[in-house]
Amino acid sequence: MEADYAVIGGGVVGLSLAWGLQARGFSVIVLDGDDGSFRASRGNFGLVWVQSKGLEQPEYAKWSQLAAGLWREFASELAHNTGRDVGLRQEGGLDLHFSEETLDQTVRDYEKIKRAVGGDYPFEVLGRNALKRDEPEVGPTVVGAVLHEQDGHVNPLKLLKALADDVRRRGGRVLNGQRVETVRQTSLFEIACSDGRIVEAGKVILAAGLGAAELGPKMGFKAPISPQRGQILITEKMPDLIRRPSLIARQTDEGGIQIGATNEEVGLDDGVTQAGIAQLAAKAVAAYPKLSKAQMIRSWGALRVLSPDGLPIYEESPEMPGAFLVTCHSGITLAAVHARLLPDWFERRDNAPDLEVFSEARF
Repeated sequence: MEADYAVIGGGVVGLSLAWGLQARGFSVIVLDGDDGSFRASRGNFGLVWVQSKGLEQPEYAKWSQLAAGLWREFASELAHNTGRDVGLRQEGGLDLHFSEETLDQTVRDYEKIKRAVGGDYPFEVLGRNALKRDEPEVGPTVVGAVLHEQDGHVNPLKLLKALADDVRRRGGRVLNGQRVETVRQTSLFEIACSDGRIVEAGKVILAAGLGAAELGPKMGFKAPISPQRGQILITEKMPDLIRRPSLIARQTDEGGIQIGATNEEVGLDDGVTQAGIAQLAAKAVAAYPKLSKAQMIRSWGALRVLSPDGLPIYEESPEMPGAFLVTCHSGITLAAVHARLLPDWFERRDNAPDLEVFSEARF
């Protein structure tokens, strides 16, 4: 079995890359993990989020903004090709605050980012009264918010299904239940899976999330990534309650209120804890008191993929030219830019984005 590219990892990151490569005429095989794999794409909060990113690295703010600007066209094309509406709502997002001190500090941080990116960082500070007009159900202890116009949210499972459908529609092969054991480079890359399957490709992309920590060093990458657990709650379907998403809660396209997420350093434990759920519920009720009467129908934990500084990693292996590592914390936000622009970087085209600041050389 042979293709121009093999993508190791069948989550949103891997499928976005495969989709973008196909759009440029390349044949692609996607090797998705087995049932024991940790899958960030299936436990994702679903935000397309710009605000707060890039405080220490302005290029990350620019990269996130570029991604957000490509999202509407990306979602529209997926819907046209597959008939699947991924539930994109991009009408701004809120950073809610319960104290004037944290609100003021956030505004100072965002002004710093705005200066660093040349002034293009559209946000608005909403005091209590303005916020109440925008979000009538917000609670009395919320003193204000920052509204960032480029933010929004999607249905991550619908996005995952749409990408997989469209990759297959375009002739790509998405092979599930494939645990990659070794990658060897001869005239082509030979990728050996645990079931004995051998896949050959001209180039290979490692986009396996936490799986890259084990496989990456075998391919010449540092792959210094670690897990962070995020617990999430979802309520029954409710009448319109939340207009814009926040880091505390969002109303999904299906009507449920999704509440999240914790940030826990607990290794490879993706379980749900009473303490974590109680923390999320208390904050959500403080933000939106009507949630105190909502029925919770589901909760889960999922593991984020984090580099030491929280930024993406884009690297070509020094030991295996033509092998690339792509890993990031914000796979949903960056999906559009991964699909539209990263293929040019893999092919070293003149119009490729400059991703040097995201290389492993920074570690």
